[in-house]
Amino acid sequence: MINRREFIAASAGMLAVPSWLASLQAAQPGRTRLILLGTGGGPRPRKGVAPSSQVIVCNNAAYVVDCGDGVARQMASAGIPVTTLRSIFITHHHSDHNADYGNLLLLAWASGLRAHVDTWGPPPIQRITQLFLEMSATDITTRMKDEGHVPLAPLISAHDITRTGVVMSDSNVKVTAAVVSHPLVEHALAYRFDTADRSIVISGDTVPSDNLVQLAKGADVLVHEALYVPGVDRMVARVSGPPRLKEHIIASHTTVEDAGRVAQAAGVKQLVLSHLVPADDPEITDKNWIDAASLHFRGKITVGKDLLEI
Repeated sequence: MINRREFIAASAGMLAVPSWLASLQAAQPGRTRLILLGTGGGPRPRKGVAPSSQVIVCNNAAYVVDCGDGVARQMASAGIPVTTLRSIFITHHHSDHNADYGNLLLLAWASGLRAHVDTWGPPPIQRITQLFLEMSATDITTRMKDEGHVPLAPLISAHDITRTGVVMSDSNVKVTAAVVSHPLVEHALAYRFDTADRSIVISGDTVPSDNLVQLAKGADVLVHEALYVPGVDRMVARVSGPPRLKEHIIASHTTVEDAGRVAQAAGVKQLVLSHLVPADDPEITDKNWIDAASLHFRGKITVGKDLLEI
């Protein structure tokens, strides 16, 4: 039994629940899953580390953030059917984040996808989508005739995003974007996913960003790119990179120490280090990453690994 004052207080609390959250709570009984599909930074193909991608799974619907090379195969390796794809979110148009954007759509469709897919990202994602469909027209037309597939183009709606704000909301998730800075890219975005049971933020590529701090306030998980500066010279020498590669890396990304600062300022519960640069240096241990991040962040720190579920 509760008294009248307790009943009024409880009722007020119920009324304070945002309508979007109430609908998610009613619609989603299962736990939201976050799987890191690729955790390496940069476009260079590597034997043991895939480039940037992650998938959030809610109520058997897959929401993919970034589409580095091999994303469809990584989904298969993670046990996530590509036919469960419902949305794709691209943070920016560097090839380690969008190289397989069109391929994921095409391969999901060829595997039996019949549901509508919305895609979101900075301009010109609408134009990129159109051009990919034109490039793939021969394969698409042939499979429609030979295998009875429905047309692909009507299944896809691409949306250009240039500003901070709510991107979409469905029965599983509310997604909010924030503009971040990734020189010299004109438009770069981070995304926050709020579901009935979790809040997950993906930084994309960015220098330390106040907009990202605000987006990630109080989140359960922040997946943040991380640069380990002592390893950059070795990496550049090893890959025989272009003359300005080191300059770009330092000026356009967030050190692991600063990723810790961002996580602490945002008050997140768990910091997941991903888009690791360097990603395949045997001299850099998980302890190096964690020690550097923990200089400024006092919560849980996880070093991202391909196919790790958070």
